[in-house]
Amino acid sequence: MKKQAALLMGGVLLATTVLSACSSGGEKPDTGGSSTPAEDTKPFDLTIVINQVGEIPSKGNPMEQAIAKYTNTNLEYQWIPTSAYDEKINIMMASGELPKLMKVNYVSTIINAMKSDQFWEIGPHLKDYKNLSAQPQAYYDNIKVDGKLYGVPIFRDLGRAVVHYRKDWFDAAGLQVPKTLDDWYNVLKVIAESDPDKNGKNDTYGFLLDKFYNQGTASTLTRLSVAQGGPNKWKVDDQGNFTPEFLTDEFFNTMKLFKRLYDERLINQDFAVVDATANDKAYESGRVALRISGGNAQSMLTNLVKVVPTAQMDVAPLEGAAGIRVPAESGNAGILAIPKSTVKTEAEMKKVLTFLDKLLDKEMVNLLNKGIEGKHYKVEGEFTIPLDKDADAKEVKPYRDTMIQRGENYNMDKRMKESDLFLKNKKVVSDNDNYIVNNPALTLDSVMYTERGKELELMVTDAQTKFIMGKIDEAGWKAELDKWKKAGGDKLMEEYKAAYLKGKK
Repeated sequence: MKKQAALLMGGVLLATTVLSACSSGGEKPDTGGSSTPAEDTKPFDLTIVINQVGEIPSKGNPMEQAIAKYTNTNLEYQWIPTSAYDEKINIMMASGELPKLMKVNYVSTIINAMKSDQFWEIGPHLKDYKNLSAQPQAYYDNIKVDGKLYGVPIFRDLGRAVVHYRKDWFDAAGLQVPKTLDDWYNVLKVIAESDPDKNGKNDTYGFLLDKFYNQGTASTLTRLSVAQGGPNKWKVDDQGNFTPEFLTDEFFNTMKLFKRLYDERLINQDFAVVDATANDKAYESGRVALRISGGNAQSMLTNLVKVVPTAQMDVAPLEGAAGIRVPAESGNAGILAIPKSTVKTEAEMKKVLTFLDKLLDKEMVNLLNKGIEGKHYKVEGEFTIPLDKDADAKEVKPYRDTMIQRGENYNMDKRMKESDLFLKNKKVVSDNDNYIVNNPALTLDSVMYTERGKELELMVTDAQTKFIMGKIDEAGWKAELDKWKKAGGDKLMEEYKAAYLKGKK
């Protein structure tokens, strides 16, 4: 009971300490646009819609209280499950029932809403907020619409792709992390056929794919193709001509590797329908050797050693014959945007920006990343140590993953003590910034993409799966590409060229 009381008192003290910076006689954070007239000290009512991460935190929990007190806001959160998020946002926008701050994704419906002036343009105001203006410009450039900025990104690393592998299996078989496509084939074949777990069963894989293997910024097909010298989704030449990745040799050769692996049953035969979570269980049960991941190897190892206590993991950069090449991701896990229908004045809009800016103050960075001292972590010398991982996952992670912060990259006073594997993974991701390959079409405007982009994408991704599974041959693949061009692909390339050249003027 004494220990519980001490933890509770520590949590209360930290919440008080964290937030007293706003109300004490001490120096207040010098946040550019956050100063308000003396009479305007009433807490600002702020409704926020964000996606649910794990369990929904209880209303008025200590984390919420700490954020509200420090930012001088009355916070009202609405948490929406990720699986239904975009659909729910579309319904809210159609009904006009919007919060003052909402997390949106960079999809056609939101892009159109930004173009039609439904959200505040904040680009001209960033200079007035010291924390927001201190973030790398690339993160903002990646969410612009027609050159304008309509929100603040929920920052995430640009080059997240890392190779995670079973070091114990690789060492025992004398294997090296693959680079060329032939390397990948040979390594995956050895792992699948050599019974590395020594259980006498043919139940191991070198590699697993899930049904999203060729979609989005985390596409395994794109990641491996880029490592082989291919473009990141699109390439553009000096004349502004655009070519999609799937019309390049590097991509097709990577796709042929996947077909060969499928034909020889060296990858899971159900990849076209299996969820990533099901594959996670296979990795964590000790049946798979390698994956290209945007996560962290230490988290994978923590779960793996519960089943295989002797397991070892290591990380390596995604590298091809010509060196490290990693597809640049968008640099965000969504955008925090301010609707004009509920935030009606520029003065009120600036209050929302002040809230976002304060989230990047040192006090909030530490709170959002670590939680409350004495409850979620303790200080040990130059480091902080987690106290309760379950409490962190339930009480801190929902805010850490949905509010803006950049972890140890900005304003964190004491680094969290982590394992060597975690730190190595983090360094590879950090170093990836030197080797990222950008998507030149990421923010380009295209009517065809807005109207039929998803349909066109589905035509190609379905054809890729059919080719890998042997349902169409190379001639059939080329016929599908011709269909894509006639259905709007040619027009899409033309519109990207026009938008690109317009932006170069």
